[in-house]
Amino acid sequence: MARVIRVLLVDDDALVRAGLSMMIDGAAGITVVAEAADGQEAITATDAHAPDVVLMDLRMPRVDGITATRRLRARARPPEVIVLTTFDTDENVLHALRAGAAGFLLKDTPPPRIVEAITRVAAGDPILSPRITRRLMERTVAQAGAYERARAALAALTPREHEVALAIAQGRTNADIAADLAMGVTTVKAHVSSILTKLSLDNRTQIALLAHDAGLT
Repeated sequence: MARVIRVLLVDDDALVRAGLSMMIDGAAGITVVAEAADGQEAITATDAHAPDVVLMDLRMPRVDGITATRRLRARARPPEVIVLTTFDTDENVLHALRAGAAGFLLKDTPPPRIVEAITRVAAGDPILSPRITRRLMERTVAQAGAYERARAALAALTPREHEVALAIAQGRTNADIAADLAMGVTTVKAHVSSILTKLSLDNRTQIALLAHDAGLT
């Protein structure tokens, strides 16, 4: 007989948990072994019931979903975690994936796809909502474009201006830069003015952001 996938539901909304439980328990090869109302309860329930897959909400009292995911995935034999949430910001997605989540789905995902995700993740196949996948791809392309543009812009600077720009990005004051690079404060100010003019920037903060986009900080 095929092994039954054991699922833990984690959500601070009891109605959401009840709906998920009814949906998942009716699927072949899957059973809900426990429910939890926050991340701390999720950790306790994992100890007691050894689920294969955890469906994890993000925003919950006491211990949030990201923290709970990180703690569960740090175990010797961790369950797989699928984040199931209404909050699909890029930061939430990236934090969840970095914490060790194997999947990220939105709560408006059709029930058959949630069941499919549980099955696939239990088999070692990570899964993301199509909308999330598309946004991550767009973000990656945008970041790559920003990197190339920043590197090209900084290439217009002299070596000395490049050093000053990097120091600005590191939060150094004009006096700090003058001391570090063995030049007068007036000379530093002249370099800063030249950098702003060459790069069509308005202030030091924009210089720092450009250096960040170029991967210098």
